[in-house]
Amino acid sequence: MEEKKEDSKAQKNDNNQSSEEEKDKHADVKESEEYKQLSDRLLRLAAEFDNYKKRMAKEEEQRSDLYKAEVIRKILPVIDEFEIAIGTLNDQDSSKKGIELIYTNLMDALKSVGLKVVDAVGNYDPYKHEILMAKESNEKPGKIIEVVRKGYMLNNILIRPASVIVAKEEQHSEEAQAEKKK
Repeated sequence: MEEKKEDSKAQKNDNNQSSEEEKDKHADVKESEEYKQLSDRLLRLAAEFDNYKKRMAKEEEQRSDLYKAEVIRKILPVIDEFEIAIGTLNDQDSSKKGIELIYTNLMDALKSVGLKVVDAVGNYDPYKHEILMAKESNEKPGKIIEVVRKGYMLNNILIRPASVIVAKEEQHSEEAQAEKKK
């Protein structure tokens, strides 16, 4: 009988050991899955944080450009006045060279931060030009025939559209006379 008790105790020990081993295996599998989930979650959080940093850097750059654009917008009347002054002085005037030099230095400084003159050649572009007047011309309708005031952009921000005069179709003489009578 003692042998049976010992055998049954040995069997119970074996069963206990095997159930503990199964528990350990199950715990290992569970821990492995948990590890994978945590690892995956950590990678996702790292990627989200990376995207957040990039988004914040881009927004900071946009904010900086908007601040620059606002300062330049306030300086544009001074630039216009320089251009008027240079245009009114004759070549013999000794102050013309000094004014041109100051104007050139100012424009170089502004160009170094991204300022560009809006291209006002060719056809009217509603995103870059504002029409002040349409003149009869033998040019194609909508073609810019004169720039009244320069437009400026800072990187991709339109600071001021170019003020232009565009061509329109010439009226036939009968239509022109009928319009005059009105």
